[in-house]
Amino acid sequence: MAHVFAIRVYYEDTDMGGIVYHANYLKYIERARSDWVRGMGIDQNLMREAGVVFAVRRIECDYLAAARFDDRLDVTTHAQSVSGARLVLEQSVTRDAQPVFQAVVTIVCINSAGQPARLPANIRLLLH
Repeated sequence: MAHVFAIRVYYEDTDMGGIVYHANYLKYIERARSDWVRGMGIDQNLMREAGVVFAVRRIECDYLAAARFDDRLDVTTHAQSVSGARLVLEQSVTRDAQPVFQAVVTIVCINSAGQPARLPANIRLLLH
């Protein structure tokens, strides 16, 4: 099931030309992922207290068009695949349904020592 998160481009998000600075797309998709997780009822504070957290392992992305100051963007997130310790997400940023940025993000679960850990069973169930 796809999750859509709206973003407004603020002046601080842009470079001298009024175009969204490339690294800010990573912030946009991070915010959308956080909202997606929260919307599923997953409490990341409780996960951390239980000794596991999500960590980005890999991002493969494409910049397709320039977003500009005051644009309204939509970030769509959906799970591509889920395994024992890995979650692969597809995320896209659009403006008026036109693609601006897209990414495939691999998220892993790690323990407090930074070692790979299994995704909690309740989270795996939510994603299947």
